[in-house]
Amino acid sequence: MNFNINTLRVLTFNIHKGISFYSRRQILDKIKIFIRKTHADLVFLQEIRGPGLLGLEGVHEADVFNSQFEYLADSVWGHFAYGKNAIYQNGNHGNAILSRYPIQSWDNIDISTNTFEKRGLLHVTVIHPKLGILNLICLHLNLLARGRKYQINRLIELISKRIIISPLIVAGDFNDWTQKVSEQIHEPINLKEAFYTINGSYASSYPRVLPVLCMDRVYYRGLDPISVQVLRGNQWSSLSDHAALIVDFIVPKS
Repeated sequence: MNFNINTLRVLTFNIHKGISFYSRRQILDKIKIFIRKTHADLVFLQEIRGPGLLGLEGVHEADVFNSQFEYLADSVWGHFAYGKNAIYQNGNHGNAILSRYPIQSWDNIDISTNTFEKRGLLHVTVIHPKLGILNLICLHLNLLARGRKYQINRLIELISKRIIISPLIVAGDFNDWTQKVSEQIHEPINLKEAFYTINGSYASSYPRVLPVLCMDRVYYRGLDPISVQVLRGNQWSSLSDHAALIVDFIVPKS
């Protein structure tokens, strides 16, 4: 391991199935280049395709991979987990977590509330060399508030039963433009949001060209955020309709 165990860099990104929202072209190869440049230890991905429809025609090394998450992880993130949510005729998509640290366990909890929005909570535990067990949850919540409220209650239930003490990161696309989620989860499970902690406001991440809505979040417990960043610039602007977020945490002394 040649990375700093005293800090932890987290990236969360809704990749829109690897298809540019603006040009409608497959750009997973560009996404791979740019997420590698972030040097993230943990990558939380939403709307990523699993086995069955890689969609990288013309990219010569693509034929050695079975899924988008394996293609993105490649030799950088040696451990990964995928939660399949939506299934269709020629493939599927869901959430994925790529990790530099070994994965101890993972499962995907179905939190779908209707046939049009298939959603899940991808719960992964990794073994960090300093923290020990680190719990990770990647999610993508409903568009409508009623569905999100139910899904957050499922998240609270999951954390209350499974993750009582150990450090925790919950990241993804919350679709929470009304900014009500934090009120719902802070008191029962003591989760804080990293951008709000540092800046006093959530990250504006959607739509990517002119982001005004705070859809994407990184919540945490048992860690201390030291810096946050919305990835901007021309190189990121064509990759998705969402902006990618980075949070750097300091790992508490044991």
